[in-house]
Amino acid sequence: MTQSPTKSNHKIDAIATTSDTLTSRGGLALFVKYLSHLDLFPLLERWFGSLRRSRKGTPIVQIFKELFCYFLDGTSRHLPSFDTLQTDPGYAAVLEESPDPLSSSHTIKRFFAAFSFVRVWLFRHLLQRLFLWRLMVEQPAVIYLDLDVMPMNNDDAEQREGVQPTYKSYRGFAPLQLTWGSYIIDAVFRGGAKHSNHGDTVAHMIRHVVRRIRRHYAAEAVIVLTQDSGFFDQQLLQVYEALRIGYIVGGKAYKDLRRAVASQPDTAWQTYQHGEQQWLCVERGDRRGTWSRFRRVVYSQADSDDTGQLLLDCARPETVLYTNIGVDDPVTSALAEREAEDVRALAFLLRRYHLRGKQELVHRALKDFGSEQLPFHRFTANAAWYYCLLTAFALYEAFKRDLDSDAIPITCYPTRFRRILVDLAAKVVTTSGRRLLRFAQAAYDALGLDALWERVQQPPIPALA
Repeated sequence: MTQSPTKSNHKIDAIATTSDTLTSRGGLALFVKYLSHLDLFPLLERWFGSLRRSRKGTPIVQIFKELFCYFLDGTSRHLPSFDTLQTDPGYAAVLEESPDPLSSSHTIKRFFAAFSFVRVWLFRHLLQRLFLWRLMVEQPAVIYLDLDVMPMNNDDAEQREGVQPTYKSYRGFAPLQLTWGSYIIDAVFRGGAKHSNHGDTVAHMIRHVVRRIRRHYAAEAVIVLTQDSGFFDQQLLQVYEALRIGYIVGGKAYKDLRRAVASQPDTAWQTYQHGEQQWLCVERGDRRGTWSRFRRVVYSQADSDDTGQLLLDCARPETVLYTNIGVDDPVTSALAEREAEDVRALAFLLRRYHLRGKQELVHRALKDFGSEQLPFHRFTANAAWYYCLLTAFALYEAFKRDLDSDAIPITCYPTRFRRILVDLAAKVVTTSGRRLLRFAQAAYDALGLDALWERVQQPPIPALA
């Protein structure tokens, strides 16, 4: 039966090109506009501007803008993709640049090759500056920090400096990262063979961050640090006590400690319930052989799994925590004033430590945002790339929160965020001396792009420089 001539034919019969300026990454325009209102670019120019050896070269600020958008875009993790983007006028329009000066892959390689160790460390100051800015915006009553190592799998790297065997049984890097909520606020890029508490890195990091918090945010800020047993060291505990911060540190279940808790009467044991899972816990004082003082220790043992199924004695995971909360009166009193629950209770300490699992999701989000694979052979160039990735990730997290959109969950991972906001088809139109970015009406209404556009031009407390 032949088709009625009065009905339109919706089939596509052929393809052709268009001279219109189109882009598949229209959402990047909001991110670029957000960055331009943060006063971030003058800071980057001041700290990294001397990397530009010639006036004929690409401006440093533009390179950073392209890198931040490259990480947020996430379409490719290979340097040659810069050559493809260089020929895309729609991508240049979204970045508010002309197509001609966009960076090639060779420009990016020369940029990272120019970094020295001194220049790389400036990224740590940049991360902490962003952290202090977010503290001013979010005004937390208690600053909960977490310290951990994030192994990066570069097992297939050939002759790459710093690629060493990690505790995860693959070769790569093992940067030390300090996190606050979903932000990575400081990091030390290290080879894979470095263990958690290598050298005096941790002590210097915590001293520096605490000093900056109390100098630039609040002199009486209440800070609580959590970390696993890889950092179990009396010298670190003494540093935390001298800084007057709270700590909840994973310890080791030594035989004498197990015997001591086993001798506790049944009345000394408490029950901690979270969902269907239950733990049995008890507290006591403990002093290791070389320690100068006793410290509060909490021993817990899982009584059931997360479905409520009881566990055999031989299959019960155990946790040992050392803390100064409940012992150090100034720290405990200050924390108690800001928390609605009893901070001395074992349930509070266990809950805060178990939240470390949620904190470690930041590492998962970072790997989703970027990549574990680093592109260069030289350690310094890879370190600069890694810190640039951390900076872009911090800006992405701030951008996601400041959008304050019901259509974009704050807890969503970068891949989902890209599918919702970044990967938007748009057309760039120039009319009456103005450049417009036109979106489909359905996407415009679903995301409320008019409201988002106004919001990204007025970020909270924009003074970073």
